[in-house]
Amino acid sequence: MDPFQQILKSTLARTDAAPQAAAPQPLLETVLKPRVESVSVEGFLSLAKARRTIYTLGKDLPVAEDDVVATIKEAIRQAPSAFNSQSSRALILLGKEHDRFWELVRGQLRNVIPAEHFHATADKLDGFAAAAGSVLFFEDQEVISHLQRQYIAWADNFPVWSEQSSGIAQYAVWLALAEKQIGANLQHYNPLIDIDVRATWNIPESWKLRAEMNFGNILAAADEKTFIDDDKRFIVAR
Repeated sequence: MDPFQQILKSTLARTDAAPQAAAPQPLLETVLKPRVESVSVEGFLSLAKARRTIYTLGKDLPVAEDDVVATIKEAIRQAPSAFNSQSSRALILLGKEHDRFWELVRGQLRNVIPAEHFHATADKLDGFAAAAGSVLFFEDQEVISHLQRQYIAWADNFPVWSEQSSGIAQYAVWLALAEKQIGANLQHYNPLIDIDVRATWNIPESWKLRAEMNFGNILAAADEKTFIDDDKRFIVAR
């Protein structure tokens, strides 16, 4: 049977077996309104504008570490994913473990950057280590492989959708940290550091490292953000 016919047959079977729906109620009043009543579009966009790449960070977080950890977890938990795969994973590093991570990165970079050029890299790494913590974002390849086997017709898409899910999770965490006046920047030293990270923190083999975000209190604001012209970026059809 063609894969699309399999999917259609499975969907129809679930539909036929579904219980009779209750009398419909206005969706806005029963579901959406209670969830969003404290959020405005203006508030969200203000937060989006406040979220910037901040490089000058310190270790004096404006809120308790436990609060930061809870915020990161909830942001990732609520981030959407294709087929509700929930494939995003995270390693949250604080204190000495955060410092340990950036020393690990430093060691790996020394192996690939000539000594005469390492000074600039060392300065950059010192800045990252000066922050309070790091979040390492992973995607669970076991989840992706399972979905590829389950939905053969879309198998090639799941790795792409996984990357999209990871990006959404990263942005959600970044916004949530910004709301708490915590600065952050996003780095990508993977795959150079993958093996060391897995060995140091006992990371499951199926977790694939995608990005590293370090965060802390803001010691210097970001430069003014510039934008390309709208006509190069948007098409509106009516």
